[in-house]
This record gives sequence, C-alpha cells and structure tokens, in this order.
Amino acid sequence: MVFPIGDDNSDRRTTPYINYLLIAINIFVFVFLQGMGQNMRFTYAYATVPEEILTGRDVVTRDRVVTDPGSGEKFTVPGLQPTPIPVFLTLITAMFMHGGIAHILGNMLYLWIFGDNVEDSAGHGRYLIFYLVSGIIASLSQVFSTVALEGDMFVPSLGASGAISGVLAGYLVLFPRRRVYILFFQFVRAVPALVAIGIWFLFQVISGIGMLGRESQGGGVAYGAHIGGFVAGLLLIKIFARGRRR
Repeated sequence: MVFPIGDDNSDRRTTPYINYLLIAINIFVFVFLQGMGQNMRFTYAYATVPEEILTGRDVVTRDRVVTDPGSGEKFTVPGLQPTPIPVFLTLITAMFMHGGIAHILGNMLYLWIFGDNVEDSAGHGRYLIFYLVSGIIASLSQVFSTVALEGDMFVPSLGASGAISGVLAGYLVLFPRRRVYILFFQFVRAVPALVAIGIWFLFQVISGIGMLGRESQGGGVAYGAHIGGFVAGLLLIKIFARGRRR
C-alpha cells in the first residue's frame, strides 16, 4: 500500500487561499447540503448524468425499491431528481459533492498535499481556473467514456477526483523531483513526486482497463474522469503557470 501523507513545502512563497477555500467548500457541501452523504435527493439533483449532458435536457426517474440480498430488508433508492439549474452546470456542481466519508477524506488529503504548491506556482486566480477547467474536462471524459463503453447513461457521477487528478498532473510537471512522504505499509518513506504520482496514475490506468468488461453494469469509480483530468492537467499546467517564477 502506497499512501501520500505530506510533501516538502520549504520553498512555498504564498498562502494557498484558493486551495483552502476549495477544501472548505467541499466539506461544507458534503456536511450541510448532502447531509454527510445521506441526502441522496440533493445529490441526484446536482450530479452529472451522461444522458443529460448529451441531450441537454433534465432527466427525472422514479424511485426504486431494492432488496438487500443478505438481510432481505427492502429500502427505497431515490431516482434522478429535477435539476433546478441548467444541466450543463452540473459539470461544476458535481465537482463539489462526494459519495461518502472515505471518498471526501481521500480527495481532500490529496488536494491538501499537492494543491498548495501548484497554486503557489500558478497564482491564486490562475489556479482556480486551472482546477475548474481540469474538473470539467474530467467530467466530460467520463461522459464520453460511458458512451464509448456502452455504459449506463443514467448513472450519475460526482466528486472532486477529476479536478484533483489535474492538480496531481500539474504538480508532476512542475515538481517531478519534489520529495513526497508516503506511507508504505507501516513505514514512512520520502520518494520523488514522479514515483508517488506515477504509481497513482498507473493504478488508475490499470483499474480503468479492468473495468472495461464491467462498465455496462454502471456505478463504481469514475476512472474515465481520473484519467481525463490527469491528461488535462498535463497539457494545461504550463499555460496557467507561464510567466510565474517557480
């Protein structure tokens, strides 16, 4: 198991206000609007649905009664809810929602470790735009991968993972040799960012390939968004960090 727990910030020159703000917004939405992940009607109203993005129309589906195979207990799963904003804006709103506590904790940890240095290099305003553009491209990548793999067009996707993938790619380009502290089983090791982030990206690619045969089942991790966001970050970071002293 390889898990990042920190990096070398000794040369950071600015306070990463935007990165702190992004983390605060994600936590606020998850706790107060998503009800710690329990308010599924809110989540399904503002998540990105491939069918909605491709057609430009809001899709509403009925609630479903599902039986737990283990206990036999029946419970109601909400359907897609009316979206009170233009459906294309869900490419942004979905970026600030998460499916559970583990989901948001993992994402915010990566954003906390890697986002501050990218913001320091790009500047506050450019970093915000870079983050949002990476997230939008990641969401579109997930939509198109769903179409290409003949997946379920009505399964919503959400999370900051795509945008954070772009941040990781930007960090890799700007600081390939920066020391990143990782938890390797029970030991803490310092490795270059190229190794730490490279292992993460390799896992995304392998996992994404492994999902090819099961994509039609819907659900699961949006590896298309992860890979799309990462590629976007690789291509865009030099544009947004241009003219800034590293």
